[in-house]
Amino acid sequence: MKKLLPLTLSTLMAAQLFALDNKQITIIDQKSPDFLLGKQTHINMKFTPSDAPDMWFKAGVRIQGTFESLNTKKYNADGSVKSNTTIQDAYLRRVRLEVAAGFGKHASFTMDLRNDKANEGITNPEGGFNVGDAYVKIKKPFGSSLVNFKLYRAKIDISRTETVKSARVIVYDRPYVADAAAQYISFNRRATNVQMYGNWNKKIHYQIAAGSASSPDKIIDATGSKATADGVTVDDQSFFYGGKIVLSPFDGWEETSRTETYFGKGKHFSVGAAYWSVPKLKGTTVGGAGFDLNRELINLEISAHYKGFFIQSEYFKFNNMVKDWTATTTVATGSSTGWYVTGEYVMPQFYYIAPFARYEKWDRWDDADGYEVTSKLAGINWYLRGNTTKVGLVYQKDEYGINTGNKDVTSIRITSQWFF
Repeated sequence: MKKLLPLTLSTLMAAQLFALDNKQITIIDQKSPDFLLGKQTHINMKFTPSDAPDMWFKAGVRIQGTFESLNTKKYNADGSVKSNTTIQDAYLRRVRLEVAAGFGKHASFTMDLRNDKANEGITNPEGGFNVGDAYVKIKKPFGSSLVNFKLYRAKIDISRTETVKSARVIVYDRPYVADAAAQYISFNRRATNVQMYGNWNKKIHYQIAAGSASSPDKIIDATGSKATADGVTVDDQSFFYGGKIVLSPFDGWEETSRTETYFGKGKHFSVGAAYWSVPKLKGTTVGGAGFDLNRELINLEISAHYKGFFIQSEYFKFNNMVKDWTATTTVATGSSTGWYVTGEYVMPQFYYIAPFARYEKWDRWDDADGYEVTSKLAGINWYLRGNTTKVGLVYQKDEYGINTGNKDVTSIRITSQWFF
């Protein structure tokens, strides 16, 4: 017994030290509901050193997988079927390695490495890892939530659904019109920039920003063709600038975080408007036609949730949209408008099963017929552990006008997400 006593004491001391150290490592969201597999985790595990509590390090992973059956039916000009093909595919929609570090009370750095859509399509392209977010945040340098800063690769708020972290969206594939807005002003809505943002009592949120503008590799015309694919060269381009304001006008309905998944808790109502501009974008097409564009994006948003019900809608207007990048004489420009509405109903009493639907209408060229894109989507998510572990089933049908592909695309997808 005397021989066992020192071992027992040392074991207890080691256990206590481990428990003390363990308090500096957190991952579980204690405010989360209890799902079938337990409480949701925060995005990334947080490590806080015991000798410097204002400093911290976060690390985590996120993976989204998709199994899909994709049918594409193309039409001739007279409406007859040109081709009818079906591809059954499995791919990794998103693969992310995320890290962040807090340097003190006010400053932190966040970044991620990503390889999205790996193995998508028949040829199974692997792609390559690239940097997504990579920004320094300066939080409340003057002690007020009204003034904060982000520097370098951080999202500009050109769209609510594009600003919400992809781990917290209802559908992994965002609306087409929102994805176009994400490239219209700044590359992937996060090319290097400087921004100031903040809120007043969660009633008024704002963001203003300026920085590097769109990439020719991502600039599309009204038909959906990319500029670089058609041999367009851009040799003169300015910074972008702009901003957004979001209001929560009703007491008790303030928006406290940007998300699409609320799990049947709380309520919010918000409306917002944004204006973004690239004052100068000059170049020539492969046919020698010159262009000098002042690209503008207007975004309006409205969102609300009450317990299990959530609804969100956005409107977009693109000014100085190019009609056709292959022009040989004059590059025609005009406006493009689109909108979508999406909704979800979470049922906590049925293990957080949540049916959802989305409708999207986008006229890529307002001045003529045949440039429409219409998308209808419906499905069901099952939040096994909130957004930490969830699976879904999605049915989607897209209809393209005669000048945007002249086709119908129908897909059925089984989706899943894991993060830690």
